[in-house]
Order: sequence, then structure tokens, then C-alpha cells
Amino acid sequence: MRGLTKVGATRDGRGRANDVAGDRIERSPRAPQTGWDVVLVWFMRVTAVLWLAKGVSTWATILDIFPGARPFEAESLGRQTVIVYFAVIDFMAAIGMWLTSAWGGVVWLLAATSAVTLAILTPHLLPMSIPVLGSLGAIVVIYFALSWAAAREVR
Repeated sequence: MRGLTKVGATRDGRGRANDVAGDRIERSPRAPQTGWDVVLVWFMRVTAVLWLAKGVSTWATILDIFPGARPFEAESLGRQTVIVYFAVIDFMAAIGMWLTSAWGGVVWLLAATSAVTLAILTPHLLPMSIPVLGSLGAIVVIYFALSWAAAREVR
């Protein structure tokens, strides 16, 4: 097992490890997490919870759980397609964001930007109020700003 050394161990002239400090074996000491990395992870987790709630709400629309709402079957085919699209992509984005993975950020950005684009270009398919659109835009901008700050801090 070349490359693995005991933490705090020294090597003698023949390359054998002399146990000085303890039994832990690591590839290399972990770099301490920076402040912006931690903020970005928490932001992604909070956003994941919000997107999970958004996905549950979308599925509640499909299953006609909301009282007094128009039945899913009565919606136009285009609106049904948009609802099903967001029912799937919102959960994928929530899982990816919770795991703080790169693909999660990409899927979440796809979900957020497609929601904003559909709401602006085709408001009859995805009606959204101006404050909700502004909030989605602000969340995307905050994500980019935190990602940028975390990447600059690592250097």
C-alpha cells in the first residue's frame, strides 16, 4: 500500500513507517473547510428543502389534493406537460442539491431557469407572480455568488 502513511508517522531509511503518533491511516491531512464552502453547503441544503416542498406541491396538483383547485385532467395538454416536467425535475434537483453534488447544482439551475423562462414566455402554461419570479432570480444569483466566493477562497 504505497502512499498510505500513518498520521504522525515517520519513515526509516528503508521506507518503513515508524509509528509515532497513533493508529489512524489517511492518504493526506484534510484541508480545513473554508467559511464560504460551509455557507454554500448550507445554502444548497436549504434550497433543497424548498425544492422538495415545491416538488411535493406539484405532485399534490397532479393527485388533486388541493381542495377547490382545478382538476389535473381538466388542464390543457401543455399545462399538464409542464406540471409533470416540474414534478420530476424538482425532486431530482432537490436530491442533487441536498447531496451538494455538481450534477445537483446543474439540474437545479435547469429547473429554476426553465421555470423563470416558462413563466415569462408562456404565462398561461406556468403562471407565476412577479415576486415569485424575483425570488427565483435572486436565489440563482445568490447561488452563483456563493459558488464564486467559495471557489476564490480555496485558491
